[in-house]
Amino acid sequence: MSHKAGFVNIIGNPNVGKSTLMNAFVGEKLSIITSKAQTTRHRILGIVNGEDFQMVLSDTPGIIKPAYELQSSMMDFVKSAFEDADVLIYMVEIGEKALKDERFFEKLKNTKIPVLLLLNKIDVSEQGILEEQVQYWQEQLPTAEIHPISALQNFNVKEVFLRILELLPEAPPYYPKDQLTDKPERFFVNETIREKILQFYKKEIPYSVEIDTEEFFEDEDIIRMRSVIMVERDSQKGIIIGHKGSALKRVGVEARKDLEKFFDKQVHLELYVKVNKNWRSDPNQLKRFGYNQG
Repeated sequence: MSHKAGFVNIIGNPNVGKSTLMNAFVGEKLSIITSKAQTTRHRILGIVNGEDFQMVLSDTPGIIKPAYELQSSMMDFVKSAFEDADVLIYMVEIGEKALKDERFFEKLKNTKIPVLLLLNKIDVSEQGILEEQVQYWQEQLPTAEIHPISALQNFNVKEVFLRILELLPEAPPYYPKDQLTDKPERFFVNETIREKILQFYKKEIPYSVEIDTEEFFEDEDIIRMRSVIMVERDSQKGIIIGHKGSALKRVGVEARKDLEKFFDKQVHLELYVKVNKNWRSDPNQLKRFGYNQG
């Protein structure tokens, strides 16, 4: 029996639904989903296995013009998505006109890789506007296949999945068939804590934060974790901790609930806050946190 396998890389502006789509395909929550932009910082693989196929999905950070070193590293993950894709998914939402970086748009226009343009969030749009948008994108990217979808409502998601399967090349699997992602467990601990910070704090706080899980011990019936929340300034440390530690406690309680669902096991989570000045602009720090590749 023939077997198909390939890399399906999802690109687009921040907050258009890339993570929602990947999680819908994989059936697991691998990528952060919040209403804030730039929630995905890494390139995260989600692997969907069938008897005769393996689809390696890749969620990438939203495309921006970088303002500091961390954002430059995030855009390097997007560049790499062009290099190994068998199928490119370009996600846009109703009303959007182009990528925030024209160079990526030029790459899309000139690529020989099959491109599926997914017009997302059609559940909040009228039919007339949808038709205008389809026509607009047909003119902008004549070589792309356009599929209107709602990743959140699961509308047309299965049809797109089946179309991707048709486009995958014949190949043996790239990963073991029982593997769900390329990231280690600590990565998902870090991302779960970061998601709670994105949900509970305002302004620049979530964007100044990085998580480092220093300890991860798994026993038969419990996982014990110790994670440090890094901030850039002393004032941010005070905000993260909150009055008598109330804000930090809330983060810990909500993250633990999600982690217990994710690992299907009891979790003991200790959280600490440290000041790590200017980590977002320090290449050595970024490398330590898995950003600067190469």
